[in-house]
Amino acid sequence: MTARVTEYGATLTELHAPDKAGKLANVTLGFDNLAQYLDRHPAFGATIGRYANRIAGAKFPLEGKEIRVTQNSGKNHIHGGRMGFAKILWKGAAGPDNSVTMSYIAADGEEGFPGELTVRVKFTLTDRNELRIDYTARTTRTTVVNLTNHGYFNLSGRGDILDHELTLFADRYTIPGPGLIPTGEIAPVQGTGLDFTKARKIGERIREFYEETGGYDHNYVVNGKPGKLRIAARIHDSKSGRVMEVLTTEPGIQLYTLNGANTDLNGTGGARYQRHAGFALETQHYPDSPNHPDFPSTTLRPGETFQSTTLLRFSNGQ
Repeated sequence: MTARVTEYGATLTELHAPDKAGKLANVTLGFDNLAQYLDRHPAFGATIGRYANRIAGAKFPLEGKEIRVTQNSGKNHIHGGRMGFAKILWKGAAGPDNSVTMSYIAADGEEGFPGELTVRVKFTLTDRNELRIDYTARTTRTTVVNLTNHGYFNLSGRGDILDHELTLFADRYTIPGPGLIPTGEIAPVQGTGLDFTKARKIGERIREFYEETGGYDHNYVVNGKPGKLRIAARIHDSKSGRVMEVLTTEPGIQLYTLNGANTDLNGTGGARYQRHAGFALETQHYPDSPNHPDFPSTTLRPGETFQSTTLLRFSNGQ
């Protein structure tokens, strides 16, 4: 396997894995050049923060005060703001263990968030066919933190992902309201088109969600105890034989299926990215957690360390 990461946005640009015949292909969506990353695109491979996903009304209470952050999704906040962590230059340092660590210091007040936040993201390619992503963060003032990687994957390397078979180790999901802001209710997936507790093709019931979101764009509650590394998802592509497993310490995982009907981009190696060309499985805390005291907390205080780990584990059916 080969992984490539750039300091711009601490972005995973390429991830090459073998198929059942041993042939390597790039299984993540991205670009060949910086110019395309600087242009508009759906955050291919980027590190997302200070707060991944949505915050309702771009505001939330914190220590008795109302914090207002950047409105960049209508009246709401999404993925850290207009720049966030995806559109800034990180500082990279290669390690001796097939790793690179990206570092960034977000200023107090950046995008409206309190506290100077020191963030490190370590990407490691292990000898167990895994890409491991370790996140740490520390703050000078009480703030909120929700970090993820926005990688999109296609285990065939080309075409769409509708025939990929997905299993989610998640029996429940956060019900989305207008603007995909959670209502606060957590419901079982059983009996709905969101049920992937047994392996199903991603495209089998995706049209049920075309009117609302154009496909899947839902946060699932990962089974098991948050903070413990456990399996959240398994994806199998019968064409290539490739299998990807996602393990995380996070409480949630967002399934997104690149739903933009007008998506038509030239990607890495001449690939063409159109609607449903890839899937994202964003390991995270739940959307809008700062406004829902019953959700797992995203609050980080001085003296504490935010820690999170995600593993992408690959095999090829052999």
